[in-house]
Amino acid sequence: MPLYRIHRMKETPRQSFRWAAHTAGTASVKPKDYEVTGEIDAPSVYGAWTALQSADHPLEVGDMLEDPTGALRIFKYVGFEEARWLVPEVKTGLEHTPAAAGPGQTLGAVS
Repeated sequence: MPLYRIHRMKETPRQSFRWAAHTAGTASVKPKDYEVTGEIDAPSVYGAWTALQSADHPLEVGDMLEDPTGALRIFKYVGFEEARWLVPEVKTGLEHTPAAAGPGQTLGAVS
């Protein structure tokens, strides 16, 4: 059976998530909004959900399960849907720097 990693949504983002309109498709989630709280052996995400229902801390809306390949499934009111980590774009500070002129060229020269 696959071993699923459990990602619990932190309480502050959970409040926003619970009241947000449902959107179809892959959910983009921020790593800072989650914490890993354990793992569970189950045949599927729904098998994991069923097993956790009788545990001390069942899955709540917004929580996620990660399978051994790294695929994420987020628990929503309608069941599990695909999710992916939203990784912010890293800015280098060079985005607005003009390209260097090649050999024998001068900037601003018109041919």
